[in-house]
Amino acid sequence: MTDAATARVPPGPKGHWLLGNLPERRSDPLTLFQRGRERYGDVVRYPMGPLLMYQLSHPDDVKRVLVDNAQNYQKTALMQRLRPVLGEGLLLSEGDFWKRQRRLAQPAFHRERMEGIAALITRLVEESLPRWDALAARGEPFDLCAELMRLVLSITGQVLFSTDLSGAANDMARAVTTVLEELNHRVLSALPLPGLLPLPGHLRLRSAIRVLDRIVYGIIDGRHRGTDAGGDLLSMLMAARDADTGEGMSDRQLRDEVMTLVLAGHETTANALAWTFLLLHQHPEAARRLVEEVTCVLGERTPTFQDLPRLRYTARVFDESMRLYPPAWLISRVALADDVLGGYTLPRGSIVVMLPYVIHRHPAFWERPDAFDPDRFLPERSGTRPRFAWLPFGAGQRMCIGSGLALLEGQLCLAMLARRYRFQLVPEHPVVPQALVTLRPRFGLRVIAWRREPGPVPGEVLDGAGPERSDARP
Repeated sequence: MTDAATARVPPGPKGHWLLGNLPERRSDPLTLFQRGRERYGDVVRYPMGPLLMYQLSHPDDVKRVLVDNAQNYQKTALMQRLRPVLGEGLLLSEGDFWKRQRRLAQPAFHRERMEGIAALITRLVEESLPRWDALAARGEPFDLCAELMRLVLSITGQVLFSTDLSGAANDMARAVTTVLEELNHRVLSALPLPGLLPLPGHLRLRSAIRVLDRIVYGIIDGRHRGTDAGGDLLSMLMAARDADTGEGMSDRQLRDEVMTLVLAGHETTANALAWTFLLLHQHPEAARRLVEEVTCVLGERTPTFQDLPRLRYTARVFDESMRLYPPAWLISRVALADDVLGGYTLPRGSIVVMLPYVIHRHPAFWERPDAFDPDRFLPERSGTRPRFAWLPFGAGQRMCIGSGLALLEGQLCLAMLARRYRFQLVPEHPVVPQALVTLRPRFGLRVIAWRREPGPVPGEVLDGAGPERSDARP
């Protein structure tokens, strides 16, 4: 171990004399943190205005923060600036209140419900196909991100709340974009101004929140006026009662949970699918293999939950896409007491960030880390990889509650759309990752859709389709 590694203070860029690395964090965070790891190692210290931030890139340190010593870490004050939108939802709540809410919501995501959810997802995708066919027939460019947002939002509304949100897709997409941009600005501001000031950004944020509140409270009000929808998430939350007082959730509590799950449930999955189709456009051999597998396993029929273990290459493509472009690209915590990470002592109050975007490109754990290679998730190539080298959904007790649903939805949508369409990126369209609360294409993805001819795809099925897929995730 080098002298620097045994020092009390980790190495890192100094940045501006007053603002530190805050300008780079605001303008190009992915490059800042990627270069930080390359130049300084697995623990990097960044001055960020009046704050200090420590970047962790080794899976062992990630495991300590998120699992082994998780009680010493909580969500940062910077994350709490998302509270005007998400309130006390699962993403931001802490302590016993978070445990109670998580326990109430967990049954909605149990594996036993996945078969029925898979059938609902495929039905909704099939109902959307005439719209996709019309886009392909016109032969004109359109924003693939916007169309995937519309599709995934309709799935999210039906799966979690038995509600058709497709009519609100355009309003919601605009509001979500405004919220993400304004909150990102608020999170990165060295001296955030009070939200009550009538500044243009504050007014835009308030207007967007009103749009989202109208949609979310509309879901809740409709449930109050209507009949019980069975075992969906909203029914479970509305039926829940406090063990001590017997009181149910207020509409505000319901709103916070619904808002969190609607935003997280459609934004992240739609972005993951958008990046996947971009990568397939850039790697036609991978696209060919995926279509071959889907055609061999399914023919022209609709996939079912039982088909998923045989769609092994399809799953690996989605896994590899989330490795290169994890929708939740940054995880942050604050230390409640001193801790030792990577040989360095981090004092109480330290802001700790772990970036899946950077960890997923760590050359110590990923061969040719910048290459798109779905076969890196084959069992024989994944056996020695550390578990916490791949964490698109986080890890530990705060791991994304909807991770199983996101994988199910992503793989089914990918199989059904890739079998039917080829998406060609419009020449010269800029593809720039935008690291806001989620990782999305800054300018969307302008594509032209082409219908594939039905029937078998020429060529040999390279991956086989018989035995069930063994989970090769690290």
